[in-house]
Amino acid sequence: MGISEKKTMNMIMLCLWLATISLICGQTSAKFPKFEHPTKGDGTLKFLVIGDWGRKGEYNQSQVALQMGRIGEELDLDFVISTGDNFYDNGLYGETDPAFVESFTNIYTAKSLQKPWYAVLGNHDYRGDAVAQLSPYLQKIDSRWLCLRSFVVNAEIVELFMLDTTPFVNDYFINPEHIYDWRGVIPTKGYTTYALKDLERALKESRAKWKIVVGHHAIRSVGHHGDTAELVNLLLPVLRANGVDLYVNGHDHCLEHISDDKSPIQFLTSGAGSKAWRGDVKNLSHENLKFFYDGQGFMSLQFTDSDMEITFYDVYGEVLHRWTTSNQLLSDM
Repeated sequence: MGISEKKTMNMIMLCLWLATISLICGQTSAKFPKFEHPTKGDGTLKFLVIGDWGRKGEYNQSQVALQMGRIGEELDLDFVISTGDNFYDNGLYGETDPAFVESFTNIYTAKSLQKPWYAVLGNHDYRGDAVAQLSPYLQKIDSRWLCLRSFVVNAEIVELFMLDTTPFVNDYFINPEHIYDWRGVIPTKGYTTYALKDLERALKESRAKWKIVVGHHAIRSVGHHGDTAELVNLLLPVLRANGVDLYVNGHDHCLEHISDDKSPIQFLTSGAGSKAWRGDVKNLSHENLKFFYDGQGFMSLQFTDSDMEITFYDVYGEVLHRWTTSNQLLSDM
């Protein structure tokens, strides 16, 4: 790890301690914590996106990790994004749960993946000790790890807005099948209302060339879970009104790309980091569906000031789908 990367890690560690204190205590409204991630200085930004992965290497998690390392070396990554459901089946039981090392540190060992990992929580993470995943203690075990409920990563030409979507889903509060760790989230209506207001404020303040919102649950999906009604009703209008380019999620164990019918937003699902759901698809004839794959894999995103490239890879590292656009094209839409 170079000197600049060590400085970035140290800065992240300090900000993480401060942000976690307020978030665990249930602070309702404040600006999202912001982490500065300087780019390499060549005018580009490159990162991988993986979701629904933490199974101690099983269900091809190790094979996906191997290919992530290979592609990461080719691209010279800046960081990795996790779209949640980081540890199966029920999150971590505490800060010292060996699953953190067994499913993260011991799996993503490639040199190219020794960069910051920015993660959101998924619904399975909430079934365990959700607060444990937010703890700075985990950075003492593996300095790459940064997970908070909601936060911003300013990567110069790109700004990422990491949003905690699980508290938006009403079914988790109604269905008694699972017990969730709602510390810092109750009362949820106030929590989600302020989260949307804080997101909207952060989006309006952003001067980045590209804006990406990352959550666990899909806004649009033809996979098993389908659209998340609460996000369609509450979050999508905020994204459309504030020039968001991409909404990236996991939750459905597949890879997919769907375009919005009323804005330039692209909906990208990367939830195939381990166990996939073969054949579990709702509507392959969806008029805005550009790509769907029901096996394991991951995604890369590459940016310059003017151009963006989206690439999906399978468990063998083969390219399944590639899509490019430019700021100029989007501004003309």
